[in-house]
Amino acid sequence: MNLDQFFNAEFDEHEAVLRATRNVLHGAFARLCDVAITALKGGNKLVLFGNGGSAADAQHIAAEMVVRYKINRAPMAAIALTTDSSVLTAGGNDFGYDTIFDRQLAALCKPGDVAIGITTSGNSENVVSALQTARDMGVVPAALSGRGGGRLVGLADPLLVVPSETIARVQEMHIMLGHMLCDVLERECS
Repeated sequence: MNLDQFFNAEFDEHEAVLRATRNVLHGAFARLCDVAITALKGGNKLVLFGNGGSAADAQHIAAEMVVRYKINRAPMAAIALTTDSSVLTAGGNDFGYDTIFDRQLAALCKPGDVAIGITTSGNSENVVSALQTARDMGVVPAALSGRGGGRLVGLADPLLVVPSETIARVQEMHIMLGHMLCDVLERECS
């Protein structure tokens, strides 16, 4: 393995995906900011969820909103549905893994809330199912994805699809977009 070539190729790919994301997601990002601002200013909440690295991203973004991102301010109403191991394991055992987020949404959300599903492929069954549940409940079904958006196209709105097939690059853009959302919300909702 040529470590120099590998190192430079990873940065080159990251930079290319960063530029492409910047070029195509401005409108979708603005829409996500709008629905999140409207929800928080209206006394509603943001609910985030995903699997694996996307679960970690959901938790990370929710923590920045509840605790702080850049400035000390009042907490913003946000929660990650991936943190309660008892609910996740009971729901998975009793109803199946494909619906582990559905019951939490039904229990915790009301119309005007924003459900933000995170899936690099756009095809994670439990994320797709939860966003359909959100839509049926009058909860805004938003999502971050990659790889063309998968099954989220036509379901999630706003839908931010990172233009890449590489999971790592998609995840890198997801956390950047999540941080940008936190920054906007701190400025607009504090």
